[in-house]
Amino acid sequence: MKKRKWMIPILLLVIGGLIYVGYLHVNIVNSANQDIVRDADYVIILGARVKGTTPSLSLQYRIDAAAEYLKENEHTIAIASGGQGTGEDISEAEAIKTELIKHGISEARILLENQSTSTNENIQFSKRLISDDMKTGLLVTNDYHVFRATMIANDYGLNLEGIPAKTPTIAIPKSYIREYMALTKYYLLKYTPF
Repeated sequence: MKKRKWMIPILLLVIGGLIYVGYLHVNIVNSANQDIVRDADYVIILGARVKGTTPSLSLQYRIDAAAEYLKENEHTIAIASGGQGTGEDISEAEAIKTELIKHGISEARILLENQSTSTNENIQFSKRLISDDMKTGLLVTNDYHVFRATMIANDYGLNLEGIPAKTPTIAIPKSYIREYMALTKYYLLKYTPF
């Protein structure tokens, strides 16, 4: 009898957890499948790990997605965002810039934000580079990250949509699990009144 008493709360907790993860996943997928505005004034490319001077595959996918948009929208300015972390010989922003130039994007179109160490700081510090005449913007990151990154941008008064870059296949399970946890932390910090 005692065993049955504990089963109902555990079962409800499991069902509630599955519903919550389902809610997060639907929002993540929907955010990565929005129509992308053309001729944006700027795109913020969020940094990710650099190995020495070589972008990780996640970052390379972000750079490739940004370069494709920048080639099709020749007046859009790129804001390369990301500081230098452990094991990185250059900042993530510098790695983004170097790769964009290899894609044929003019250096004159690339602004650097090379101090940030998190998504929150990427947005906060990049906002300082956005001039008053730059009205429409986009955010480039991996598909699983668009939902949270655009919500953080909104917290800083930037109404941005995302350009979703691919996520490396090998990293999909880990990336999504980490993102579910990061979203939970985001909601707790935003909505807990203490």
